[in-house]
Parts: sequence; C-alpha cells; structure tokens
Amino acid sequence: MTTLLDMLGCRYPIIQGPISVLNSPKLVAAICDAGAFGMLAMGFISGLEEAKRLVKEVQELTDKPFGSNLSLMNPANEKILEILADAGIKVVTTSAGSPRHIYPQIHALGMKGFHVALSLPHAVKATDAGVDGLVASGLESGGLRSANPESSTMVLVPLVVDHVNVPVVAAGGIADSRGYRAALALGAQGVQIGTRFIASEESPAPAEWKNAILNCSDGDTRLLPMGNINVRVIINPKLKEKLDNPNVDLSQDYNLMNASQAWNTGDFDLFPAGAGQVSALIKEIKPVKAIIEEMVSERC
Repeated sequence: MTTLLDMLGCRYPIIQGPISVLNSPKLVAAICDAGAFGMLAMGFISGLEEAKRLVKEVQELTDKPFGSNLSLMNPANEKILEILADAGIKVVTTSAGSPRHIYPQIHALGMKGFHVALSLPHAVKATDAGVDGLVASGLESGGLRSANPESSTMVLVPLVVDHVNVPVVAAGGIADSRGYRAALALGAQGVQIGTRFIASEESPAPAEWKNAILNCSDGDTRLLPMGNINVRVIINPKLKEKLDNPNVDLSQDYNLMNASQAWNTGDFDLFPAGAGQVSALIKEIKPVKAIIEEMVSERC
C-alpha cells in the first residue's frame, strides 16, 4: 500500500485544513516550509485566473509540494484540476459530494486524491469510487458538517481504518502533540489541521477571530443548523442570547452566505466565528513552524 508521506512528498504527515476565506499563499508556503503539506482552498473559486494566481503565488514563496481542496459542488472543478496538474500539483482533497465522477480525471492527470468522509458509510462508498485516501473528519471538527448524527474522531477514525484499504488521515480535535500521537495510535497515517492554523502568526484571520479561539472554553462551540448542513461555530454573546430564546430559529436568523464577510472582518454578530472544539486547548498564537515542531515532538 502506498503510504501517505509517499503521496504527499513532505516531511511530516500533517495536512492543512483548507479554509476558503483564509486562502493565503503566505500561510500555505509557511506550512510547507515547516515540513507539512499546505493546501489552497479552491472549493468556491470559479475564476480560473484567480486559481492560477493563487498557485503561482505559493510557488513563488516555496519550492515544497502543496495541494488543493475541491468542493465537488463547484462546476469549475475540471478546469481547476487542469490548472493544478499543469502547475505540477500531485495531490488534492475532495469534499461535499460524491467523488465517483471526478476521480477518473484526477487519475488521468497523474494526481492522487483524498476524499473527506464524515461517516463510515460515506468512507466506504468513497473508497469504492476509487479514491486514493480518506480524511476521516470527526464531529468535533470545525467547518461544514452534515445534518446527520455523527461520531467523534476517537470513534470514526478506527472504524474507517478497519473497513478500508487506503491511507486514512484523521481530522477533528487535533492541535498539539497529544492529539497528533493519538490519531496515529488510532490507525491514521496522518492528520489534517484547521483551527490550530487559524490561530497562527502567519494566518490572515482577523484578530477578532484568533481571539475568539483563544478565549474559547470547554463547551463554547456548537453546531449551527443551516438547513441540510451544520457549521461548527464559537458561541458569542449574540448567539448565546438567541440560544436562550426558544422562539428563535437559528437556521433563519443566520445566513451562511454571510460567513465569508463575518470571518474576514471579525463581525461575529453577522455570523459566528467558525472553529472546532479543539479551540478550548489553544491558548497562544504561535508561528506555524513552532506549531508543527511541537506537534511532531516526542513530548506528550
């Protein structure tokens, strides 16, 4: 079986969790230069020139390998994949849809793909569809979630590992060496990190977002219903007020289309800050290199 590091071509089996509003070539390059695998988020990009610009800017900052995430709902994926392949990118992740139709193109371009799975049935179907690896993303992860019952990373990762024959990457609840080593002990070959990299020096997230993570305590995140999906956010005073009012329908009071503006400006009354439950463990803004070096250290 091809191992994760063989596919990625980097020093450490740590993948950046791509976040579209933090599509920063500087952050991606810093992660790559620190030995991990940086990722651009192409999920909501339709302009091909924008895709080319982002790839070019990363390549101007680092000579290390990096990848990109594709949302399978994006009709521009076929053209974006061609841009990525022409630039020498070898690995992508896919999410939010069935991978069956896009993986023949990924393989025809000489690329490998990891599909993000939120449940065991989802993971098995993706493997049957020909994916090269999986990102098993537990309930505690930040970002978009399904509206279905879900398992935590501690349960989901070994379940998936037991039922598939491709490399598995663990996502959700990982921010330091303890979470990293726990994920490997569960059978994952590596980890995907999102929230911890938001709270890094190189992250372009506004100070309000970073501070919301630093000030987040145990139980201070929740899944915000957005129709047929959920999104994990940090509870702020306005959201707390709404949660205490039984007459408020959160799915009507918040619009996911406002998340990008809110997260770029720190206006969390418009839409709460996105983050995973692991925020409660993050108490310091650090350089990406320091985050990664601590994560792969022997100290627990």
